[in-house]
Amino acid sequence: MMFRLVVALGWVALSVPQLIAQNSLQVQGMEHAKLVETVPLDGTLYHVQGVDVDAEHIWITSVDMVEKHGYLHQFSRAGKFERRVDLTDGDRYHPGGFSIAGDSIWVPVAEYKPHSSGVLVELDKKTLAVKRRIAVADHVGCVAVTGKELIAGNWGSRQLYVLDMQGRQIRVIDTPSHNQYQDIKFVDGMLVGGGNLTRTTGAVDWYRWPQMKLVRSVQSGMTDRGRLYSAEGMALKGSDLYLAPEDGPSRVFHFVVGR
Repeated sequence: MMFRLVVALGWVALSVPQLIAQNSLQVQGMEHAKLVETVPLDGTLYHVQGVDVDAEHIWITSVDMVEKHGYLHQFSRAGKFERRVDLTDGDRYHPGGFSIAGDSIWVPVAEYKPHSSGVLVELDKKTLAVKRRIAVADHVGCVAVTGKELIAGNWGSRQLYVLDMQGRQIRVIDTPSHNQYQDIKFVDGMLVGGGNLTRTTGAVDWYRWPQMKLVRSVQSGMTDRGRLYSAEGMALKGSDLYLAPEDGPSRVFHFVVGR
């Protein structure tokens, strides 16, 4: 089923258009989402790429395209800057959509061009020290962690590389959507991705894993600054959807969505 995200007085109504037959999407009925919180982030942020959260912190990746440096920034849940780490690795300075998994933060860092090279960096969540690096022979712009596997999307997530936790490639999946996923997460047995369809349209999509069957799609609207909500960072914790689409000065938008 395809939902449409429409902002009005803080509420986001998810209307249900006609089924897209080729995707065999299941009808779940009318649902609603509510914008419950907008968190301004202090400190210096550049071109925002990814977001993830836990009970105490908000993390953001951003890339300084002028100085060619990439960073992971840590904030309190109230948006107060706490610390950052420089992830630049030579020509690889583009940190993308990332994922928290247990005591680790997995961040892709790549050259800022398609068909290039990247590395999946595992950071210690407490110290932000590098625990290990896994090289990938392509640009990698986002990563999700299933617990047993790493799922890394290349430029625009046209392909997904599935690796075991030691970095051995298991398979490559051609993404069955035109959505160019910028941030992906693995939630409740689903691969969830947020991205752009056009300059003015985008969506957050849910796939049943490992079949990669699209089961839900939420089309996104625009912020009051004219930025597509799903343009960059996306995180999902149960029914809580966090979107970080804006470059500095940046905000994180917290929605509660139906399940």
